[in-house]
Amino acid sequence: MIQLNIHEQPSGRISSFEMSGHADYAEHGKDLVCAAASAVSFGAVNAVITLTGITPAITQGEAGGYLKVVLPETDDDHDQQLIVRAMIVSMQTIEQDYSKFIKITYTK
Repeated sequence: MIQLNIHEQPSGRISSFEMSGHADYAEHGKDLVCAAASAVSFGAVNAVITLTGITPAITQGEAGGYLKVVLPETDDDHDQQLIVRAMIVSMQTIEQDYSKFIKITYTK
């Protein structure tokens, strides 16, 4: 199962997210849940970098199955936060349809 943990500050600001595990929906290379979660998360990180000029701290597992992204606080955090919140909405949509394979939790 893919575990996505969203770290949210008391102010509501998303400070980081961490995704780990494998969906095991289908065999490697044909796992649409894994492909969807990977595309959404990496797309969001690429959008943050490209559209805001902010480069978060990124940690990836060498064999896949792990991604941690720490979002730096900036004077103008709005766009970065909007992109990450859009990512969360997409992940929630995946979770609704494939809840046996992906779970989202929040840490405050």
